[in-house]
Amino acid sequence: MFTKRRSLLRDAWLLIGRLGPTYIRHARSVKSVRTMAECGGGDSSTSSHTMDKSITLPPDEIFRNLENAKRFAIDIGGSLTKLAYYSTVQHKVAKVRSFEHHTEDAASDKLYEISVQEEVTARLHFIKFENAYIETCLDFIKDHLVNTETKVIKATGGGAHKFKELIERKLGLKVDKEDEMTCLIKGCNFVLRNIPHEVFVYAKHADSEFRFQTTHPDIFPYLLVNIGSGVSIVKVESEDKFERIGGSSIGGGTFWGLGALLTKTKRFDELLQLASRGQHTNVDMLVKDIYGGSYGSLGLTGDLIASSFGKSATADKEFSKEDMAKSLLHMISNDIGQLACLYAKLHNLSRVYFGGFFIRGHPVTMHTITYSINFFTKGEVQALFLRHEGYLGAIGAFLKGAEEDNPNQYSWGENYAGSSGLMSVSPDMNPLQRARSGTFDMLEMDRLERQLVNLPLLQDSSSYIPDTVDLTEDALAREYWLDCFEEALDGVVKRAIGSQPDIPEVTERAEKFRQKYRNKLQTLRHQPFAYGSLTVRSLLDTREHCLNEFNFPDPYLKIKEKENDMALKYYLKVVKSLEELGWEQRQLALVRGVLAGNVFDWGAKAVSDVLESDPEFGFEEAKRQLEERPWLVDSYDQWLQRLKQGPPHKCALFFVDNSGMDIILGVMPFVRELLSRGTEVVLASNSGPALNDVTNGELQILIERIAAMDPVIQAGLMDDRLTLVQSGSSSPCLDLSRLDKVLAMVVRERQTDLIVIEGMGRAIHTNYYATLNCESLKMAVIKNSWLADRLGGVSVLPCCMFQKVLGVSVTTVFSSGTCSVTLIISEHHIFTVS
Repeated sequence: MFTKRRSLLRDAWLLIGRLGPTYIRHARSVKSVRTMAECGGGDSSTSSHTMDKSITLPPDEIFRNLENAKRFAIDIGGSLTKLAYYSTVQHKVAKVRSFEHHTEDAASDKLYEISVQEEVTARLHFIKFENAYIETCLDFIKDHLVNTETKVIKATGGGAHKFKELIERKLGLKVDKEDEMTCLIKGCNFVLRNIPHEVFVYAKHADSEFRFQTTHPDIFPYLLVNIGSGVSIVKVESEDKFERIGGSSIGGGTFWGLGALLTKTKRFDELLQLASRGQHTNVDMLVKDIYGGSYGSLGLTGDLIASSFGKSATADKEFSKEDMAKSLLHMISNDIGQLACLYAKLHNLSRVYFGGFFIRGHPVTMHTITYSINFFTKGEVQALFLRHEGYLGAIGAFLKGAEEDNPNQYSWGENYAGSSGLMSVSPDMNPLQRARSGTFDMLEMDRLERQLVNLPLLQDSSSYIPDTVDLTEDALAREYWLDCFEEALDGVVKRAIGSQPDIPEVTERAEKFRQKYRNKLQTLRHQPFAYGSLTVRSLLDTREHCLNEFNFPDPYLKIKEKENDMALKYYLKVVKSLEELGWEQRQLALVRGVLAGNVFDWGAKAVSDVLESDPEFGFEEAKRQLEERPWLVDSYDQWLQRLKQGPPHKCALFFVDNSGMDIILGVMPFVRELLSRGTEVVLASNSGPALNDVTNGELQILIERIAAMDPVIQAGLMDDRLTLVQSGSSSPCLDLSRLDKVLAMVVRERQTDLIVIEGMGRAIHTNYYATLNCESLKMAVIKNSWLADRLGGVSVLPCCMFQKVLGVSVTTVFSSGTCSVTLIISEHHIFTVS
């Protein structure tokens, strides 16, 4: 009896470790969990391995915002349940409103009124957990439902019938079963359309085992190979048109069943663990075992499998469980791979996605399928996997239940703050991580205010990659940037508190933000692929999501107001000094002005340190610190020649960056010059706040104030030659494949032939290699000494890149392509003083 009690205590502590130390016990959520057999589902062999008889659910971490849930769907498989629900989320947003100005000297008035308001947005929640916990989870949901008006829960998966009575009894909702394959396809279409880094290839021996692919804007057609108990191969041609074109009875169930007979191991995951440690060549007969080497005339290498389990017929010995499991896995994976290749070739499809419980993110299965596809297609087709393939059925069932709301008319974005991310279940992972990946897994998607589309002027949207460096593939860069963001946390917390000085609990919320973001950084150190390709952009976006999670909508709001107010006072002086210059001198001064303005970036620690220690540091000082030509790499003359010899551009789209000195004293004089040349200008700014970047709401007020002082800007607005649009982004970086649909329409209507991208986040961390079907100018100051060193300079580098499309002719400075590229870089010693 004592031994049994000790065993139960040990299991309880293991469960607590799986759920994590931060989880809080909720009295009403602690229910007795019966085994699957007791619930009427699963066999005794599965239930006997259930670790615990009770579970403590963390309401703040798993079933978030359940009190505002409006609609439910559930997908129950053989071992995992995936629950989906829609909720409305209240969060704070910062708003600015212009004061009415009655004096001619507009710059002397208070700039704008700031208010923080409550807004309600839509969020989709997806939670994955083991079937053993289903009864407790249903009890928890029942106890916390407050505002739901739904009477039906959409259900799919093989377990939907098995658990129908339990669900209806626990939740009081009618179970409406949906076709499993229809839900699967709908879910797949949804994630391909809304999650940029959804698709990856698996490379076992590469520095980064997960290599994420750019999702083509047109996701159709594709082949979906769903490996459940058997295999279904589905050709998907459109949102509602798909056909099962083939399949096989040899699938995941075969591996599980035969594996259980061969090894006496009943659990699927344990079988895969055995396979990961096995050596199939001890069991399989290879080509060289028959011919003594390769079979050259047929192109067969000696290491190819000639006969699965071939050695077991003749060898007079016992084979290990590990070796038999590995041989079985290879046999089934190779069969599925060859079948998929034949159907892909028959239907002329190059995109082949694999999903189903046989995959489940297991490196062993992904590696064997990848090898098989590569072998049979000679590398022409890649095996593609989905980061959220486990949620496809639940997503599809939810979409079926929400058709009256037409969720596909919106764009959705992954909320990194509430998503657990892709977790490797590699046998090499430490036990705590592996346990974590098998307990609860979460995905949250927020409905975006703007529908997002590609920039029409991208040269090849299917191959466009926004980010300059993939940190998952660069270990040195990854460690540097993760350290950099962690070191900057104190400053972000300080500014978050300073943005809400009169709110009592602000310090507590700021500390929660600190802990949340630090935990995310720690996760990314161990699992850099958790949210797709790890980049500086994704680190910045994750920080913004965490800030919003704890109601810090705009920590830099007051800093921006102060700097905007200060810069407006100097605007006319800057314009006057430029007008006194000759035309050619003025063009250089304008470029230098944009670069000097771009120094004022609170997102760069080196800059924020200077601005905090020296409040008098200003625009003229920044300009003086810029070195004279020749710059480190200097092709400024090409931009100048274009201005001299070419006609004025018809329309320039300008993606702006920071508030204050940047937008007012750097960008607006440059815009003024373009307007004077007869070029229409569209200013694209963030829809929502990020760092000290200017938002569309703030820019509207700033342009109004500048127009009151400057007749050129006033005329541009009056004649509709100067237009302000939202980019659709709330990030310090720029993804040209996810822009406001209205912006894309304006680009087409105005026949835009020049794109200007400004700022380190938009032009260096992203879009450094972006090629466009029009001329483009990229200007930024690299305010990070480590990155400057990597690009071959010292300290901080101003950078200006001009790309000129020359029709079908090919002229290039430093790379191949259909455009000519020039780069202007100057050393900048402004932050070298210790």
